[in-house]
Amino acid sequence: MKTLKDAEIGQTVKVVRLRGEGAVRRRIMDMGITKNVEIYIRKVAPLGDPMELTVRGYELSLRKADAEMIEIE
Repeated sequence: MKTLKDAEIGQTVKVVRLRGEGAVRRRIMDMGITKNVEIYIRKVAPLGDPMELTVRGYELSLRKADAEMIEIE
């Protein structure tokens, strides 16, 4: 399954599933990333970490390690 880490700049993707457990999963959900939410990939830092996203109308920076836990379509 493709993860958010694999998404390209300028793409809009839809969340299919969140992996991870406990506090990490809860933190991702608290940021507004839940199943069926659309995420726009605005840019990626020069060294690849973090990613800048638009989720539910606001800007969000997310580490690649966290992005790997988010499955997309």
